[in-house]
Amino acid sequence: MQGNSRADVEKRLKGMRLIPIQIKKKSKEIVLVLPWQDPVPVKTKVVFTRQLATMIDAGLPLVQCLEVLAQAEPHAFFRPVLYKVKQSVESGSTFADALKEHPRVFDELFVNLVAAGEAGGLLDTILNRLAVYMEKAMALKNRVKSAMRYPVIVVSASSLIIGVLLVKVIPSFAGIYGSLGDKKLPGLTQTVIDVSNMVVAKLPFVLTILTIFIVGLAMLVRTQWGRYRVDWILLNAPAIGPLVKKAAIARFTRTLGTLVASGVPILDGLNIVAKTSGNKVIEKGLLYARDRIAEGKNISAPLMEINIFPKMVVQMISVGENTGALDVMLTKIADFYEDEVDTAVEGLTSIIEPILMIGVGGSVAVVLIAMYLPIFGMADTVGGHGK
Repeated sequence: MQGNSRADVEKRLKGMRLIPIQIKKKSKEIVLVLPWQDPVPVKTKVVFTRQLATMIDAGLPLVQCLEVLAQAEPHAFFRPVLYKVKQSVESGSTFADALKEHPRVFDELFVNLVAAGEAGGLLDTILNRLAVYMEKAMALKNRVKSAMRYPVIVVSASSLIIGVLLVKVIPSFAGIYGSLGDKKLPGLTQTVIDVSNMVVAKLPFVLTILTIFIVGLAMLVRTQWGRYRVDWILLNAPAIGPLVKKAAIARFTRTLGTLVASGVPILDGLNIVAKTSGNKVIEKGLLYARDRIAEGKNISAPLMEINIFPKMVVQMISVGENTGALDVMLTKIADFYEDEVDTAVEGLTSIIEPILMIGVGGSVAVVLIAMYLPIFGMADTVGGHGK
C-alpha cells in the first residue's frame, strides 16, 4: 500500500482492521527533467484522462478516483503531482484549480476544459473529448517531426563522413603524393587537398565559430523577437513552410473546436488557442483577432485580416458561425488538414530523399575520385613505359 505519509498508510490500514507490522518510507526517485522538456509524456496524460473519465462515469467520487490513479501511476514525476492534486481537492479546491497549481503538467487548455466540464456537470464527457484531442495533437506533432527527422539525420551523418575524410583520410593521401616529388597533381585532387589543408589548419577556429553560432541562435530563439522571426521563417520557408502552415491550421481548428464544443466562450477559447499555438506569428494574429471580436466583430473578418489562414478556411468558419455549428465545422476543417499534413509529409519525404542521397553520394564520390585520379595517372604512365 502506498500513501503520502506514514500516518496516512496507518490510518487506511486500521480502517481495514489491519495492524501494520512495518511501514517503510520509499526511497526518493530521481527524475531528470530538462527545462524545455515536457515532464510528463502526452501518452501518460491521455491514459490518465481516459481512466479518470471512465471512473467518474461509473459514479466514483473524484477524490477516490485520484487516489486510485495516483497509487497505480508508474511515472515517477506524475505520481506525486496526482497526490498533490488529490490533497488540494480534499482541502476544498475545485478540480480545475487543483490542476492549475501544476502548469508544467496541465496546460491552460487542459485546465479550462476541466473547469468547463465541472461547471456544466459533464466532466466525464469533457475528459473523453480532451483525451481524443491530445491523441490527435500528438499524432499531428509526430507527423511533422517525422518529416524533419530524416533530412536532419542524413545531413548530420554525411557531414560527419565528409569531415572525417577531410581531416583524416585526405591528409594521408596528400602525404603519399608529396613523397613522390614535385609531380603535378590533377586539378580536382589539388583542390580537394587544399580544402582539406584549410579545414585542418582552421578546425579549432571553425569549431569555435560554430559553437558561438549555435549558442547565440539558441539564446536568440529564447527572446520574443528571435522566436517570432524563426516562426515567421518556418511559416514562409519554400519547402517546409506549407507543411508547417497546414499543421498550424489543423492544430488551431482542432483546439478551438474542442473548446467551443465544451462550452468555453469564444473569446476565452481564442486566448487559450493563441497561447498554445506554439508559433509566435499565429499567437500574435489570434490575439489581434480576439481583440477585434471583443469589439463586436464576427470571428471571420478578423481572421481574414491577419492573413495567416487560407480564404477557404475562414469562409468555412464563417459558415459554421452563421449556422450555429462552429464546433462541427472546426472539427471538419481539422480532419481535412490533418489528412493534408499526411499527404504533405509523404510528398516532402519523396522529394527530399533522392536530393539528399544524390548530394551525399556525389560529395563522397568527388572526394574519392579526386584521391584516386593520381593513382590512375601513374598506372597509365607505367603502362606507357612498359610498351
